[in-house]
Amino acid sequence: MSNMPDEPNSQPEHVLRLYVTGASQNSAKAIRNVKQICDTHLKDAYHLEIIDVYTQPEIAKEEQIVAVPMLVKSFPLPEKRLIGNMSDTEKVLKGLDL
Repeated sequence: MSNMPDEPNSQPEHVLRLYVTGASQNSAKAIRNVKQICDTHLKDAYHLEIIDVYTQPEIAKEEQIVAVPMLVKSFPLPEKRLIGNMSDTEKVLKGLDL
């Protein structure tokens, strides 16, 4: 899932990856919460990639993902990692420097 600006070569203001485990209840809740936070607070200025560690274990290994759900903000720097279902909106916003 992505939400990219209309200009093909433009860099979104926030680049996020959400690592989840299949269709678990906690993963589904994290996906809903992150999408709602992004749509409310980042509007069209983000790219969100959702990665299932069951179907893409090599990515999880490369990124050293040790717990899921995990939200990784890779841009803008510094990189931030948040663990959990992202239900505490204020904590997520603070973790993303928003």
